[in-house]
Amino acid sequence: MPAYEFVTIWRVKAPLDKVWNEIYYSEKWPEWWRGVEEVTELKKGDNLGVGSVRRYTWKSMLPYRLTFDMETVRVEPMTVIEGIAQGELSGQGVWNIKVEGDYVTARYDWRVDTTKAWMNLIAPLARPLFRWNHDIVMSWGREGLAKRLGAIVIEEKGG
Repeated sequence: MPAYEFVTIWRVKAPLDKVWNEIYYSEKWPEWWRGVEEVTELKKGDNLGVGSVRRYTWKSMLPYRLTFDMETVRVEPMTVIEGIAQGELSGQGVWNIKVEGDYVTARYDWRVDTTKAWMNLIAPLARPLFRWNHDIVMSWGREGLAKRLGAIVIEEKGG
């Protein structure tokens, strides 16, 4: 069982293809998602991106950066993107995207362990702080996506 399990749900009042493209093309995230400092493609995947590896560097409210590589292991166009992370975070991330009425629901399930010794050492006390920090970074994504698409984006509480 991973040390951290985060669920983020965005309800976006925009066309499915526009929401999909902004999430799927993560190399463009630094253009609109505060906190995403850099996304570098390390390995190309197949025509859907399966097998691709990208290195992500994130900066948050807390005074540190996290860098990890994410290998895309599953893509179901307009529906699912799944990746496996290795590096300073290790685990699985899955975007599930679907149309619900006038909104597109984009749900991100992020199940990870930290690999930095100092983070593991303070985890029992810092767990609420790490959750707060994750929520802040995801709210920056919601705000950036809303601005990028000129759309209403509502963030709902996940599990």
